[in-house]
Amino acid sequence: MFRGCCRRALRRRHCVAVIATLIAAAPASSRAEALTPQQQLAFDIYKELVEIDTTTATGDTKRAADAMAARLRAAGFAEGDVQVFSPAPRKGNLVARLRGTGARKPILLLAHTDVVPARREDWSLDPFKLIEKDGYYYGRGTSDDKHMAASFVANMIRYKQEGYRPDRDIIMALETDEEILDANAVGIQWLLKNHRDLIDAEFALNEGGGVGLKDGKAIRNSVQTTEKVSVSYRLEVKNKGGHSSLPVRDNAIYRLAEGLVRLSKFSFPHKFNETTRAYFERIAQFENEQTAADIRAILSDKPDPAAMSFTRLAANPGYNVQLRTTCVATMLGGGHAINALPQLASAGVNCRVMPGEPIEEVKATLERVLADDQIVVTQGGQPVLSAPSALHEEIMGKIEKLSQEFWPGAVVVPTMSAGATDGSYLRNAGIPTYGHSGLAGDLNDFRAHGKDERVLMKSFYDGNEYLYRLVKMLSGGG
Repeated sequence: MFRGCCRRALRRRHCVAVIATLIAAAPASSRAEALTPQQQLAFDIYKELVEIDTTTATGDTKRAADAMAARLRAAGFAEGDVQVFSPAPRKGNLVARLRGTGARKPILLLAHTDVVPARREDWSLDPFKLIEKDGYYYGRGTSDDKHMAASFVANMIRYKQEGYRPDRDIIMALETDEEILDANAVGIQWLLKNHRDLIDAEFALNEGGGVGLKDGKAIRNSVQTTEKVSVSYRLEVKNKGGHSSLPVRDNAIYRLAEGLVRLSKFSFPHKFNETTRAYFERIAQFENEQTAADIRAILSDKPDPAAMSFTRLAANPGYNVQLRTTCVATMLGGGHAINALPQLASAGVNCRVMPGEPIEEVKATLERVLADDQIVVTQGGQPVLSAPSALHEEIMGKIEKLSQEFWPGAVVVPTMSAGATDGSYLRNAGIPTYGHSGLAGDLNDFRAHGKDERVLMKSFYDGNEYLYRLVKMLSGGG
């Protein structure tokens, strides 16, 4: 009957549409058989990466780097164009290069292979197996960031097989320890310090911006051009202590608690940059009438303070972090015995600072808000400061064009990440970086770092194809 339908079909493309519908409705096993050779390659690489444990404590990113290097060499990449570096045991960074004509400076494709921990008892299924279920791929790292790593590897192989020769070299770097902010400097910092020549590029594509789905429809495609600066502080109150049977009013825990209450009621002033202003300008159209009016009010020449208050715009945590620097207490400790007055009370405060805001001013603000000279504020480590990447017309224009082909009607939105990626290190080193994955996911179902992390199967393949075409558009040649 189906064959007869096609013989009588109005046009050949109608048959193709029917087949596509049947494939989409078929069980997972049938869909797997329907994958194109390019999709099958991407899936195989994805599965291999997800099923390699690359957590910091127990995993091995060197193993992941070696596995991907082996695939690239088998596809015909020269030995000198595929290099694995291991700055420490179980730590691996892979750098590969597809050579072009050299007419323009290279493009860098960056992804990290390490993942945050996932305990089997916390998950509904094995986090270190790529499992197909209900139209999703489940597994630790499926969204953060092994989908991007797998796509880059698969697409580099595809370019090689096609004999593609771009106008610029395409460099791919799969690096380690992003999830711990490269705390031991064996990931992106090590590459920048020891092999800058191998990854130097005009600009980079990285994680940080995806396609937002609402009720199954793509409404926005994000491009992360900047990140907040993460800086942490330790707050301490010391006291002589004493026996708990003889309490005094000067109690270290009380003093610290009162200071933290004052901090909880404080909010930094709002501050826009090029990215956040563009973000609010484009996001307003998706909001209800009141929220859209509030967004227009804060963007006006005379911003309405009421519009950005915590009873209106700032009540949305996602919007609040785009408006201002934030500092929040995340750890607490104090005392040493149940029957002794505390000699020490301490708290950890994590701040996410707007790009360009002086770090020393943040500490000064904390001290002023805590309003107690017995609360000593100490900064932990040196933050990575980097200027936002410019909304480059050539890059943004190509993203706009291709995005409309894949997700018609979705608005391309520049974003500032409240979290952190290794893009901050690249920007700090003078390599403009754009967080842009092409991976679509429900705006209300964000599972990265959480239980049962998953990616829509369709989104994985669409994102893979999108990145394949985008990198070609950005690198030119033929």
